[in-house]
Amino acid sequence: MADTPQTDKYTQAINASKVGDDDVAVAAAVEKIIDEHFAENNTQDVYKFLFNTIDLTTLKTTDSPNSVARFTEAVNDFEERFPSLPNVAAICVYPNFAAVVRTVLEVSGVRIACVSGAFPSSQSFEEVKIAETALAVANGADEIDIVFNVGNFLDGDYESVCDEIQEQKEAVRDGHLKVILETGALKTARNIKKASILSLYSGADFLKTSTGKEYPGASLEAAYTMMQCIKEYYDKTGTRIGFKAAGGVSTVEDAVKYYTLAKEILGEEWLTNDLFRLGASRLANTLLSAIVGYEVKHF
Repeated sequence: MADTPQTDKYTQAINASKVGDDDVAVAAAVEKIIDEHFAENNTQDVYKFLFNTIDLTTLKTTDSPNSVARFTEAVNDFEERFPSLPNVAAICVYPNFAAVVRTVLEVSGVRIACVSGAFPSSQSFEEVKIAETALAVANGADEIDIVFNVGNFLDGDYESVCDEIQEQKEAVRDGHLKVILETGALKTARNIKKASILSLYSGADFLKTSTGKEYPGASLEAAYTMMQCIKEYYDKTGTRIGFKAAGGVSTVEDAVKYYTLAKEILGEEWLTNDLFRLGASRLANTLLSAIVGYEVKHF
């Protein structure tokens, strides 16, 4: 007999979770953490760490090989202009520009990330999404950011959602797969919890909040639920999964708040750019200015 929606392995994994999903309780928990711990993290050392977690991103209709090359050169030039500061974590572009970044990028330690899988809607043939990811990796991408299939999820088709993530994970090979939940479309803590659990058990290396395109971007409340799921998954499996806030993270204060949640929920072990990222290109110059003490427009 086929599994029923109540007994399938996807629903069982969700039901086994102890992560709370009451929106009011989540909001209260976030407020408490920020009230109690924000001030202690609002420091120059934290600013420097946060700068080193940025996925510097250009995802424009007007992107071209020349503009992406110039974008990459700014990352190369950063180390000469600010030799005492850590560089950004990664450059994130559309898949067709992975080879451009790979050719132009000269500095070590900065990874190449590509959005893929019919970003930002995840609406295309699955074969097309997988091919796009495979081509991005073949052209030099170290990391792939795909969008969780929100439509299938809301229809209750968890099997299709998970199968797609697993196939994308295979296409990424040895790279990292970031799954963008598009929390602004999921809306509730309950949906964000379910989507997080499905993504974690399907092979995600990172959970990412948002595309920053059609729907509201990152929120502290969504981050709280996602981090609680990541922590629970670690406690059960011993595997650390990364977290990335993206979409609307534009101020130093915003960035420090996400750092504060990660420190309190996930712990010090997650405070590396292997496990914590910010998708916030507008933030780069703002953070840099706060670090050096004067306005900088390097990127």
